[in-house]
Amino acid sequence: MLIDTHAHLYFQQFEDDRDEAIQRAFAAGVKKIINIGIDPETCRQSIALAEKYDGLFAVVGIHPNDAGLWNETTRAQIIEWRRHPKVVAIGEIGLDFYWEKTPVAVQETVFRQQIRLAKELGLPIVIHNREAGPEILNVLKSEGVAGLTGVFHCFSETPEIAAEILELGFYISFTGNLTFKKSALPQVAKLIPVERLLLETDCPFLSPEPKRGRRNEPAHVVHIAQKLAELKELPFDDIARATTANALRLFGLGS
Repeated sequence: MLIDTHAHLYFQQFEDDRDEAIQRAFAAGVKKIINIGIDPETCRQSIALAEKYDGLFAVVGIHPNDAGLWNETTRAQIIEWRRHPKVVAIGEIGLDFYWEKTPVAVQETVFRQQIRLAKELGLPIVIHNREAGPEILNVLKSEGVAGLTGVFHCFSETPEIAAEILELGFYISFTGNLTFKKSALPQVAKLIPVERLLLETDCPFLSPEPKRGRRNEPAHVVHIAQKLAELKELPFDDIARATTANALRLFGLGS
């Protein structure tokens, strides 16, 4: 069994074949998919999809590029959503210094508010990091990670940043960028203990080789698992078993 820990199946790229894409994932051995919200509307859509499919789960939160949407109403809505049995984390939250669609100060304030809310609600966090690794680590350290866990999704940083993430007790997730021919990430992945790794697609984005150039979908997480197995010099089944156990543990998904 594999778990795609980060998908965006509500996007319009799936309008014509959403059900077929989900069924292809299940047929490929991807038995659970975690759909990640980025704003109030996509959070609602993620929950609706989780209600429709047994193997789907939802994560709710405000993306840094949408941090301007954060207010007391949004906070109250997340608290309400947390009561849903298929809401498993707060996310995706963090900092984005690449697009900077929202002022950095606003991003950081909203990131801190959602970290505190995750602690209050007893949920892990899913972290978005775009060219802001040191700053995100500083926020986590200043907020304190006692009683907090989570994952840095779509990892694209240095070995040094990876080491700090592991020291804080967080997981690291790779997507299709791990498989790109000129990527430096394979050298980083080799350094990360298997018990701290997760798999994801971030679909519809970042299709792995050999699907690059086409829309990504949860079934393609198989290619990322194959790449990790190659890098770790382990059987595919060992990578599948370890990353699945990690995801079950982090998101409280049972067996």
